[in-house]
Amino acid sequence: MFAPSAGYDRAITIFSPDGRLYQVEYAIETVRRGTLALGLRVKNGVILAVEERTRKLQNPDISQKIFQVDDHIGIAAAGYVPDARVQVDHSRVFAQMNKLIYDEPVEVEAVAKRIGDLNQQYTQYAGVRPFGVSLILAGVDRNGAMLFSTDPSGTYLSYDGIAIGAGSDQVMEYLEKRFNPNMNLEDACVLAIDCIYLVSEDKVGTKHIKMALLDTESKRMIRLTDEEIAKYAEKSKERLSPTGKS
Repeated sequence: MFAPSAGYDRAITIFSPDGRLYQVEYAIETVRRGTLALGLRVKNGVILAVEERTRKLQNPDISQKIFQVDDHIGIAAAGYVPDARVQVDHSRVFAQMNKLIYDEPVEVEAVAKRIGDLNQQYTQYAGVRPFGVSLILAGVDRNGAMLFSTDPSGTYLSYDGIAIGAGSDQVMEYLEKRFNPNMNLEDACVLAIDCIYLVSEDKVGTKHIKMALLDTESKRMIRLTDEEIAKYAEKSKERLSPTGKS
């Protein structure tokens, strides 16, 4: 007998008898193999945090997984990062077009929907492949702090806390126990570092961690420096130590 996927994973336009698009599922599996990215929405803003494994002699000051779309919107990616760059460029053009046409900043959900629509188009045409990346969109618009996630199928959803990439299931279980939407941005940064240490091979140092935040007052994306990240990491260690563990 043939394997259940035999023949049905050769083209994006063919559904299997049980209603599955295997190429889309393969793309989602690519995301699961990427390093962790997460976003948290709290009372006074939203944060993005990623794990980036750099090579020797690589410049660690340039983030490959956190992008800025507009002053008030940032994106974190997990999966095939070159695909993320294409989607980010598409989002930047969309944001600038919105500003030129309507003379106001684009809403975060509008960008998330645009990326979702782009992803969905690549699930129904022959000769293309799905994007092998998921994005977390964080921003502050007239609706307040917003957090969305997209995936290769074209789905986009709003969250208070979301993790994607390797170890995301374990991190989501941790967030369900520890996350509080009424915490402030500093506490959220510490919690994000807790999550990265939870699944990362590197349990010390912060060279593999990149973070950015957007607060509801300034409505601008700010990338945290290595020194600021190290400060939050120290608080994380204090909280997780035997004497400080809650």
